[in-house]
Amino acid sequence: MAVSSILRRAARLVRKPPGYLVRRLAREAAMEADRVLAPVSARRMAGERLARMAGSADIGELWEKLASRPYPTVTRDFDAHAFSSRFPEARQLITAAAERAIAHRVDLLGTGPVDLGVPIDWLQDFKTGDRWAPAFCRAIDYMNKGRPSDVKVPWEISRLQWLLPAGQAFLLTGEERYAEAARDVLEQWIEANPYAWTVNWSCTMEPALRILAWTWLFHVFARSSAWNDESFRGRFLSALYLHGQFTERHIERSTINGNHLTADASGLVFAGLFFQGIGNADRWAAEGWRTLEQEILVQVHPDGVDFEASVPYHRLVAELFLLPARYKLAAGQAISASYRERLIAMARFADAYCRPDGTSPHWGDADDGRALPFGTQPLDDHRYLVGLIGLTFGDEQLMAKAWGEGDEIAWHCGMQVLDRPPVWHEPDSVAFPDGGVYILRDARNHVFIDCGPVGLAGLGGHGHNDPLSFEAWLEGAPLIVDPGSFVYTASFEDRNAFRSTDVHNTPRVDGKEVNRLYAPDNLWNLHDDAKAEALSFEVTELGGSFRGRHSGYGRLAEPVSVQREIALSVRPASLTVIDTIEGKGTHAVSVPLHFAPGISLREQSVGRWVAERDDCSFLIEWSGGGWAVVEEDTRISPSYGVVLPAKRLVWRIEAELSLRLSVTIAAMPKSDT
Repeated sequence: MAVSSILRRAARLVRKPPGYLVRRLAREAAMEADRVLAPVSARRMAGERLARMAGSADIGELWEKLASRPYPTVTRDFDAHAFSSRFPEARQLITAAAERAIAHRVDLLGTGPVDLGVPIDWLQDFKTGDRWAPAFCRAIDYMNKGRPSDVKVPWEISRLQWLLPAGQAFLLTGEERYAEAARDVLEQWIEANPYAWTVNWSCTMEPALRILAWTWLFHVFARSSAWNDESFRGRFLSALYLHGQFTERHIERSTINGNHLTADASGLVFAGLFFQGIGNADRWAAEGWRTLEQEILVQVHPDGVDFEASVPYHRLVAELFLLPARYKLAAGQAISASYRERLIAMARFADAYCRPDGTSPHWGDADDGRALPFGTQPLDDHRYLVGLIGLTFGDEQLMAKAWGEGDEIAWHCGMQVLDRPPVWHEPDSVAFPDGGVYILRDARNHVFIDCGPVGLAGLGGHGHNDPLSFEAWLEGAPLIVDPGSFVYTASFEDRNAFRSTDVHNTPRVDGKEVNRLYAPDNLWNLHDDAKAEALSFEVTELGGSFRGRHSGYGRLAEPVSVQREIALSVRPASLTVIDTIEGKGTHAVSVPLHFAPGISLREQSVGRWVAERDDCSFLIEWSGGGWAVVEEDTRISPSYGVVLPAKRLVWRIEAELSLRLSVTIAAMPKSDT
């Protein structure tokens, strides 16, 4: 491990409470002991030892015992004919993805199609050619500051979620070649990634997520001819058991935990229920579930908003809480009322932020993370989550909501549930005051407003510097958008730029961040300066309005307060944004609005601009003395590693406070364009 990394860890530890410090040091010592113990554990687990632990005569008997156990998704009983009849396009997409998978061709994290070759290099970032040499997982510096490498590439490849379509194609066609290809990939991975000894073990979330993928692949291919080799069966089950052991020993706990601990706990439940009654599996399941029970009440606000202040991570975390619950239910185990209600609240938030076309806002970080991705819907379509949670817990209101195309639901619940299709409902405006999200909407308009706490309980995490920022989906398509997050460790500069105040649709004062960054090389934390507060939220038959403020610039030598009002009128759409900047002294203020890719801007006259979209145009009018507005080039990242050119308008002024800027964006009749 690099000296700088050790020093940073030590500095963080000494600031913790004494009790936590003692527990953490003991756990650190246990994890460090794996430098010696990991190879020993791997050798001991080889061969028939796992079968003996299970009380089975041999691996074959154990294999059959495990294959007969319940699982939370539909596998060998999947109705391929009904699926193909109902979702012919999805079947084509799945089989095409399966063909790419068995050819080792992937398209991950914005890379475009890439051939991984044979054998696959599991330790390389193929975007840059950088490679992490085999070493004890805790000795590997995967951040690589100053180098453009992105450790998410080998991690994403090793999650093996790109291999899931091969399993789906096997269920749809019964063709053994998919089973053979999946077995070969798993053999390669096990050979190239000794227990605890490569970069693919350096973050516990990674082996934890692999547990989900591997257990699903097992239940799909368990009785295939290609997986009938006893030697392979022994290696596969031993490696899978070691994944559970590693996740327990290296679980990512801190004083404030986020999606990493949730993934670890989810993996423990899956490994524990899969190997139930064998070795330490019951302890894994109990510890994982106990952690999930505790964390869902901490990480998810009572109104259902995940506390990491990110829509993409809300989806990931909801899946990580939901799938272990489905596994427990499949195993005949109960789920507490509090757990059930918090997941239902997460579904209600997802229903509110999903727009009628299935798209969702780019609030906070996005790394395309999923738990078990099955559906063929676009990446940012989260509607299936609403139906899946509703179906899991029999919630009639959620079951009546839109599920998207439905093929994701089918892989989890089977085709029979689709006999009861959701019904259309008129979207209504809704507030989530605990999470700080306010949504004004109807069937053709959707305005998503952030007025909540800094992500990760005030630490930053996957939240951005975006209090009072908003996205506006008007007249059926995106208009004002959040620029996204682009990349993490691949570029420290881009990472900090995309989470900065300047690239969000919110006022900026004196060129400062709303919430201070800790340091240029600290990619995950923000100071909790803004303290955003909603002042009012009103809904009317023809729209609604929001008013809020934050104190992020109260720390300036001459303190400044920022207040924003947003009002939506529908039929036709009109959005008014009024910013009031108050305080003393002279300050430089900028207010940007970022437009969706493909939208062009032109100045019609002084104080009037036009934003033109293929289907519609919008008149932009503004008032406020002394402001100047300019069109600028910008970048929008619709998903991880992808960036598109776009335009933004920025209003700027340097003047004595107080200041006021009012901007109205109104859909224009065709005759006026």
